[in-house]
Order: sequence, then structure tokens, then C-alpha cells
Amino acid sequence: MSKFKELLQASFKSDDTEEWLDVHFTRPIGLVFALFWNKFDVHPNVITILSIFLGVGAGVMFGFTDLLHNVLGVVLLMFANFCDSTDGQMARLTGKKTLIGRMLDGFSGDVWFFAVYVAISIRLMPQNIPGTEMTWGMWSWVLCIVAGVLCHSPQSSLADYYRQIHLFFLKGKEGSELDNSAQQQEILDNLPKKGSFWARVFYFNYRNYCRSQEKRTPMFQRFFALWKDKSGAMDAAERDALREEFLAESRKLMPYTNLLTFNLRAIVVYVSCLMNIPWVYPLFEIIVLTVMYVYMHKTHEKLSERISKKL
Repeated sequence: MSKFKELLQASFKSDDTEEWLDVHFTRPIGLVFALFWNKFDVHPNVITILSIFLGVGAGVMFGFTDLLHNVLGVVLLMFANFCDSTDGQMARLTGKKTLIGRMLDGFSGDVWFFAVYVAISIRLMPQNIPGTEMTWGMWSWVLCIVAGVLCHSPQSSLADYYRQIHLFFLKGKEGSELDNSAQQQEILDNLPKKGSFWARVFYFNYRNYCRSQEKRTPMFQRFFALWKDKSGAMDAAERDALREEFLAESRKLMPYTNLLTFNLRAIVVYVSCLMNIPWVYPLFEIIVLTVMYVYMHKTHEKLSERISKKL
């Protein structure tokens, strides 16, 4: 048991950035799966591919209105998430990290929720809009496109960015995946023209992903540039004091970064579909999660501006 706890702790990114539900539920189950599959030398990428099929299957189940199909959808999406946790824990514990793995890891969650949005859109089309005699029709697609493209995507990408920033100041570059678009462009430029198709696809998209995060965080970009320029010449005590001040305020935003990723979204999907009110989920993203996103973004930018002035 003590060995299991040690492995579990080693598979966490950090105590600051792990969500309560993940620490006490998802990660332990994911580790059990990881240890099981590792006995058979199964590569983490295989587990990620399995999670894609499970997530798509969950989306299909949520397209039905009966309880049995929706319960199956809940189970399948939970297992997809366990597999997603498993592949990351296996990669961290065994060192089996690959470029294809990074591509698949980012791709898998998008596919799950794409399937969920399509299912909800189709499911809503013949149903009446609450309080009216009108059916949703094509408006269900508009609702889900707004929720998925204009809300879900920027919310989750910025939440991930703030988590990586926090990990960088907490554990250094080796403990974080904080990258920038200039680095990815340089890697892309240096790739050979032939024989690197998938690598070029990955770094092209990853560069654009990083660039979208950077464009939305001008105050942090200014602070980070100042930090890299000036922190090396600062007195160690003064540098550590500024770093701790930044971490203390950043730590308060970590619950929001967790709420804007998977668990809360999944819970709302489960409840709304089981209660046969699936329109609640996209509206929840558009209204409630957008408020969280705006607060998180503004607070982090103000924090960055304040520390910049001290630098």
C-alpha cells in the first residue's frame, strides 16, 4: 500500500494543480490501470487510442433519450477519462513519452466532446425549446457550436496555460510544459521537408495553440519577458520573494483552472442528459463557465501587471 501511495504521488504533476476528484478518485483508478497495462508492456499511446473510442461511444449513447443509453454514456465517458489519466501516469512513471503521444493526448479530449456536442445537437432537434412550442431544430447546432468553439475551446486552453505557468514557477522548466510559439516555429522551420509529415502537423497546430494563449495574455507576456531578463541578476532572496508572491496569488486560481477543464463539464453532461434536459450543458458553458473564465483571466492579468511593476 505504501508503494502504491508513493507511485501515486510521483504520478501527480503537483499538489497545487491536482483537483480533489482526480486525487481521490480518477488518479488512483488510473494508476491501477497503468500498473496493470504496464505488466503487459502496453504503450501509453494504445491506452489513449482506446480512450478515443470510449469517448466517441459515450457521445453516441448521449444521443438517446432513454435512461439505459445515458447511463452507458456516463460509464463510457468515465472510463475514457480513466484511460486518459492512465496514459499520462504511465508516460510519467515509465518515461514512454513520444510526439505521437502528445498529439493523441491533446486530440482525444477534443474528440470526446465533439461527439457529445453532436449527440446533444441531434437529440435536441425534435424537442421543444423550454417554455415554447417551437422545436430546437437547427438552433441546437448553433447552441452547441457557440458552446464548443467559442467557449469550451478558449476556456480549457487558457486554463491549461495558467496551470503550466504555475508549474513553471513552482517546479521550474523540467516540471512544466510551458512552451511558446516562437520555440515551436523554430522547431517547425528546422524539420526536414520530407519524412516529417506528422511532426510538421503537430508543431504547426501546437504553434498556433501557443500563439492563441499568448495573444490573450499580454500582461503575463510582459511580466515573463521581464522575469527572464531581470531575475538572473537579482538577489536570491528578492527573487524568491517575488516568485512566492506570484505563486501565492496564482495558487488561488488553480481551482478555476480545474473547474474549466474536464470534471465539472462531465458532471454537468451526466446530470443534464440523465434528467433529459441536455440543453442545460451548453448553456452552462456559455454562461457559468464563461463568467469563471473572465474572472480567472482578469485576475491573472492583474497579478502579472502588479509583479511586472515590482520588477
